[in-house]
Parts: sequence; structure tokens; C-alpha cells
Amino acid sequence: MEDTESLLSNTDYDLGLFFKFSPDLFCIASYDGYFKKVSPSFQKLLGYSFDELYGNPTTTFLYGEDAAITADIRKNIIGGTALKNFENRYRTKTGEVIWLSWTSFPIPEEKLIYGVARNITPKKEIEIKKNEWIRYLTQRNEKLKQLTITTSHDLRAPVNNLLAVFQLMDPHKIEDQETLELVELLHQSTEGLKQKLDHFLTILKQESTEQVKVEKLSLRDIYNQTTIAIQSLIENSGALILADFSQVPEVNFNRMYLESIFLNLITNSIKYSKPNVKPLIEIKTFVKNGTVKISFMDNGLGFDMEQVKMKLFGFDQTFHSHKESQGVGLYLVHSHVTALGGKIDVKSKPGQGTEFIISFPDLD
Repeated sequence: MEDTESLLSNTDYDLGLFFKFSPDLFCIASYDGYFKKVSPSFQKLLGYSFDELYGNPTTTFLYGEDAAITADIRKNIIGGTALKNFENRYRTKTGEVIWLSWTSFPIPEEKLIYGVARNITPKKEIEIKKNEWIRYLTQRNEKLKQLTITTSHDLRAPVNNLLAVFQLMDPHKIEDQETLELVELLHQSTEGLKQKLDHFLTILKQESTEQVKVEKLSLRDIYNQTTIAIQSLIENSGALILADFSQVPEVNFNRMYLESIFLNLITNSIKYSKPNVKPLIEIKTFVKNGTVKISFMDNGLGFDMEQVKMKLFGFDQTFHSHKESQGVGLYLVHSHVTALGGKIDVKSKPGQGTEFIISFPDLD
């Protein structure tokens, strides 16, 4: 039986038919950044003529900042690194922006890069709409919650003022018995209203904690599930993750919250890594002053804490011009940690990476 190599080398098979008729987008580019051959499906999607595609640098057709990012990636490919699941945006001849996901590999002896892409624009549009709805619903929910808390809190002031008035009043000076009974009724009603407002505020503060399921969780299991979910992102970035949960292997927390914390902090470290520097992420648990803590530390871009500390965990806040920045990740991390009574601290300097330290609450 013939092996695969001999089958591919057999001239009876016209492999060019795959290039010609495949719905996937095939191309061959030279090391100097020009298309040498593109499949008909690629030409049809972009809408440019073959002469236009071959006569201009590949970066000509890229959208915005993706041109510079893709140029850096091409340097890595030329250096011998194959590429998987790299996403960038192209602008078609009609002005439409489309998303492509690439798999590419170099042929050094020919100074050529062979690539195959798929149009993932519908998927990206769904993600964008989903993020917009998350932002909208989260914002609306937060506003309603804040309005309820504010209203309940602010009503306590006039109620306390009324109670102060009742304390200043001398009932012995009221001669009319009916008036005395009305004053006492108002006093009792005001006391009852104060008690209800105090109780309502207590419920509002405790509501999130009481409704969230807390269980004993293996940090290693959470880490494994998270890294499996973003395995391609980790591999494509070349990220090295060092995880040590030996000091504290388990914590009591909500599973969904903890998975979200791991996901957002790890992906942020990869997303905001330094150009041409492979991300290094160190995750470790420890105990300090009787409190269980976990640290997420990276070697990424970092930021100026003096400039961002007041809005670091704010909703819809971004601090780097990355095209995937949505301003939601750190907001969610902070919400998840504090919802159960935990605390999160940050250490960072521009160009020197970032460390997030989460202090877990005692939920035994």
C-alpha cells in the first residue's frame, strides 16, 4: 500500500484542484510580503482583482492596526515558527471589514509562506453582540442595584430626623389625649419604618453571598479546565504558565466565579504581553496572616498604577489599545472576588508586568 508521501507525489493527482475549488482561503506569499498565488475563493471574498492582489503588499489589504501586528507575526513565521489560529482583519474592495483565522507555515528553501484561512466574521459578529449585551445588562443591573441601595439609604436620613423630633418632644405637655395618641402612633410607625429600612439594606448587602453556591474546589482542576478551554491561545502565543498550588490546593468558593477569574486573568496576561516576548505567567497560592491568597503574575506590558488605580476595575475601562479590549474582564474579576467578601490587590509598573493578588474570604 502506498504511503502518504508517495500518493502526494503521484502526478496522476492534480492537487491544484484543491487550491482552485476549496471554499477555504488558500494563499502563497513571499518573504518580502507579497501574494504569489491566491485561491479563487480568496480573491472572490476580498473582491480585488488578481492583479491588484499580486501587485500590492499584503499589508495593503489589512485593516487598521492589524497591518503592523501581522507584519510582526510574519517575522516569526520567517524565523521558522508555524502559525495556528491567528486572527486578523481585512478590508474588502467594497470597504467591508472581515475577520480571517489563519494557519500558516514557511518553506525556507523557497522563501515562501503557505497559508490557509477561514472567514470567521459571523462568529466575531456574534461575539461582539454578546459582549454588547453583557455590558448593557450588567450596567443596567448595577444601576438598578445602586438606585435601590441609594434610595433605601437616603430614606433613613429623614426617618432618623423624625425620630429625633419625637425624642425632643415632651408628651406630658400634650394635654389633648387624641393628639397624644396620634403622636405616639406616628412615633411607632416611624420606628417600624426605620427597622424595615435597616433590614432591607442588610438583605441587599448579603443578597449576592446568600444566592451564590459555595463549595470546596480544587485549584488544579479549575486551572486545568481553564487552560484546556484556551489551549490554542496559549499555544499560539507561546505562553509559559507555571502553576503551583502546593501550599493551598483547595479553596471554598463559587465554581463559576473562580473559573471566570482564572480565564480573565490568564487571557489578559497573554493579550497584553510585550511584542516579540513570549508571555510568562506564574500562578501560586500561599497563606499570609492566616488568609489564603493566590497570585497571578506576568511579564507583560503593565501600567501606571497612579494613573489607573481609581478606575482599574471600572466597567468598560480599557488601558491598552488592543483590538480585543472590551473593558469587561477586570470588572468581572473584581465583582466575583468581592461578591463573596474577598479582596483583590494589584502591583504593576509600565513595561514590568502585573501581579494580581486575590485574598479569599473565610467561607468554611
